[in-house]
Amino acid sequence: MTGFGMKMGIAAIAMLGLATLPAAAQTVKVGLILTYSGPQGSLGDEIDKGLSLYIKTHEKDLPAGVKLELIRRDDTGPNPDVAKRLAQELIARDGVNLLAGLVWTPNANAVAALSAEAKVPVVVMNAAGVTTTRLSPYVARVSFTMWQTSFPLGAWTAHQGLKHAYIAVSDYAPGHDSEEAFTKGFTAGGGEIVGAVRFPVKSPDFVPFVQRIKDAKPDVVFVFVPAGAQAAQFMKAYTELGLKEQGIKLVGTQDLLPEDELAHMGDSALGVVSAGTWSATSARPQNKEFIAAWKESYGTEVVPTYMAVAGWDGMAAIFAVIKGTKGNIDPDKAMAILKGWQNPDSPRGPIMIDPETRDIIENVYIRRVERQGDHLGNVEFETIPQVKDPWKEQNPEKK
Repeated sequence: MTGFGMKMGIAAIAMLGLATLPAAAQTVKVGLILTYSGPQGSLGDEIDKGLSLYIKTHEKDLPAGVKLELIRRDDTGPNPDVAKRLAQELIARDGVNLLAGLVWTPNANAVAALSAEAKVPVVVMNAAGVTTTRLSPYVARVSFTMWQTSFPLGAWTAHQGLKHAYIAVSDYAPGHDSEEAFTKGFTAGGGEIVGAVRFPVKSPDFVPFVQRIKDAKPDVVFVFVPAGAQAAQFMKAYTELGLKEQGIKLVGTQDLLPEDELAHMGDSALGVVSAGTWSATSARPQNKEFIAAWKESYGTEVVPTYMAVAGWDGMAAIFAVIKGTKGNIDPDKAMAILKGWQNPDSPRGPIMIDPETRDIIENVYIRRVERQGDHLGNVEFETIPQVKDPWKEQNPEKK
């Protein structure tokens, strides 16, 4: 063989070798902005555990040759400037294809405004302020809005014959939304609001506020505080000041009674009614499967909450985008998939992202805290099916 022929033969063999190599993996990068540290660090951890569990149980469903990379960032709490900076770094430096997570509404709103400019899809897994999805066409929410739970709870409470309500909420967007929504539902049902207070978001002392509620002697008090330690702290003040013994009933959003805080509340939580999107006690087959997978991965001592379920569902939506684009994420194609995305098998029941508002449509459950063997649980006893965000229905966007 001549030198030229030998070189051609070697080149052919080299090309043949390259042809037999597997194609390089396509990596989809998702930037997670969550609260992992500080007083509310458990909230980000819950969401992370839920989405990580989904990946663990469904990674085999990703398209061949596609890998998922999570890049985690800690916003440390309700810090919109920090959240925006983290999002900018994830987009410009890390080259993420999507952003996700977001515990706090102020943080989500800051990131939403950035996503509109950068054209990066955002999957909100908790933040529940109603305006977030209107700040950018690249935002979809898989959690809930405060109007979705507070408005029907106000109507339900009035229908129980409770006519005088006091409202107590944390002083930021979800609290304001909760107050407005409960008020509208309660007064439409014939009830009257006899007073209201707003708590500081960070490190509130609930005792003086609860004393004011007690002095007003309402039939019922409606409460919203962020899930986590503050929920147990409010319940402690409610119990120690004797509102239950005085006959003042307590209702709230699911944030007041997260599953992982019920053990810290003890018997004071028994009988308290809330409106929520999920309960650990639900007998839905999909929920039983979720709980079993959770216990297998994290043990029986780590209790899931509605935030963990939103993390699970949020990652299911992201998987739908990855599969629908075969890992080649185009922002507009991704949003086309998210708008109208459905999951009939969520642990919380059938869910769907409204194609018009990009907010979730889901069941809202009226729940009561009851003893379940050796622990307390939120037991669903009434279902309001497939609730759209009431605020957007009452305040249609101007075209």
